[in-house]
Amino acid sequence: MEWYKGKEYKNCLVWAEDGIGYAQLNRPKAFNALNEALMDEAYEVMNLYSEDPDIKVIIICGDENAFAAGADLKAVANHNPFEARNFLDKVHRTLFAVEDNHKPTIAAVRGLALGGGLELMMACDIHIISETATLGLPEINLGIFPGGGGTQRMPRHTSICNAKQYIFTGDFFDAATAYRIGLANMVVPADQVMEQAKKMARKLSRKGPLALREAKACVNNSMNLDIKSGCRAEQIAWSMLFSSEDQKEGMNAFLENRKAEFKGK
Repeated sequence: MEWYKGKEYKNCLVWAEDGIGYAQLNRPKAFNALNEALMDEAYEVMNLYSEDPDIKVIIICGDENAFAAGADLKAVANHNPFEARNFLDKVHRTLFAVEDNHKPTIAAVRGLALGGGLELMMACDIHIISETATLGLPEINLGIFPGGGGTQRMPRHTSICNAKQYIFTGDFFDAATAYRIGLANMVVPADQVMEQAKKMARKLSRKGPLALREAKACVNNSMNLDIKSGCRAEQIAWSMLFSSEDQKEGMNAFLENRKAEFKGK
């Protein structure tokens, strides 16, 4: 069990170090399968990290065997339609807490990332994947289909034809394929995944947090807005940053040929 901000967590290992907030899914006997208790804890942690000024970047990971191997079938197999919908409410709530988080989120993926695990990965901003990872959306083989955002995020990350192929067939695919179709930012040896995630997190933590937050929101908006509406939203967010100390610091540091020191103000 782990503690963060005075709260004990059981299904997530939660700790902060050097401005990086970690959330490690912690159901190893179930390959980190997603159940309601894990979703509740992860949702709470994501919101705490989002509002914590000391946290600059978030790394979400599993263990060496699994990032997450989908929904916990033992928990959901006998749901009635309303229970199934309530379960997905918690999944969506949690994944949007990742996707809309004020901080950049990095998925450090080793082992299995299947079903809801892949959907969680796709909700993150940066995907660092082990060479030996196995990914997929196999729900079609269970008489259902991806219900945690997979039908929406997969075509946005890859293409509509790639999304249909892997959602319709349920086929697993490897890290090289994930990179080829646009699901991975980088593919590295398994023993380097966490270090590369930390390296990326440290790089992002040195950027202006206000600018990162607004840039993330604008990029996310681009998936849902026409280009003119998206550009107007971008214009407002960009202009708003000129009221910040970070903008003054960043531009003055450039003009003075020194390193900027951003404070998130």
